[in-house]
Amino acid sequence: MTLLEARNLGVGYRIPGPGLFSAARMLPIVHDLSLTLDAGRTLGVVGESGCGKSTLGRALLRLIVPSEGQVLWQGEDMTTIQNLRRRRAEMQIIFQDPVAALDPRMTLARIVSRPLATFEPNLSRKEARARAVEALRQVGLSADFADRFPHELSGGQAQRVGIARAIVGRPKLIICDEPVSALDVSIQAQVINLLMELQEKMGMALVFISHNLAVVRHISHEVMVMCLGRVVERAPRNEFYARPLHPYSQALMDAVPEPDPRREKGRVGTALAGELPSVLNPPPGCVFASRCPKATDLCRQTRPELREVAPNRQAACHFIEAQ
Repeated sequence: MTLLEARNLGVGYRIPGPGLFSAARMLPIVHDLSLTLDAGRTLGVVGESGCGKSTLGRALLRLIVPSEGQVLWQGEDMTTIQNLRRRRAEMQIIFQDPVAALDPRMTLARIVSRPLATFEPNLSRKEARARAVEALRQVGLSADFADRFPHELSGGQAQRVGIARAIVGRPKLIICDEPVSALDVSIQAQVINLLMELQEKMGMALVFISHNLAVVRHISHEVMVMCLGRVVERAPRNEFYARPLHPYSQALMDAVPEPDPRREKGRVGTALAGELPSVLNPPPGCVFASRCPKATDLCRQTRPELREVAPNRQAACHFIEAQ
């Protein structure tokens, strides 16, 4: 069953004009993006910092109002849903910085039960606390943690509390906005495995945003690559990692370090030349043309459309032949 769908989504921010008395203008961040996500599935969204991944995540939750296109939740247009609060109970987010996302004045039980106060106000304090303690147990923290404060936690424990807060209302979708980037590698693996276990038990869908291709490979069913606010490739996980098609995807894959130190020492990476285009002045052609070693005048002048190049695979490149 399709839970989430985006159609030709565009997202931007209002910024001041260039002059003192100039009118504000729209700075586009995400361009013409479409996706679908089924229950129990994970979509990995990857790309460099500043490519629009987090903006996309917030737009899917309608924390940011899209400037173009639609976001459909179980077939309903999010911009026209009358009872948005009821729908918000089905969607949650896990933030990148686990410590900053927790109120230092609250106990963990109060932090985790806050969504219940909003979405299930008829619950008594005792019932809300019991649900919070159960959520803490689900993420691997004992009931003893309920009366602790955020400053008493490690980074990994703090992120587990963030996950507990996200699942306490039993949502159908969680946006994971780089949830392990601030954690040690060993703790990253624990948190990723926890998310996968919770997904299997609860059947929820995940949008997993990250710049770490190794992490995305472990958790995702499908991978979507973004460059300067545009999707340049989308493919099932195994096919993508076996053979990335777009030159930008290949460059990202080439930057992933080898886990074997001996192989990593002898590996010769290919650094991207050229400058990252400005969001304020995007290129007329391919968003990757200024750094692509295969770029021609056609790439620099004409933007390639995202198209089907193989079964279940899409890419936006003039020189990828359909198979």
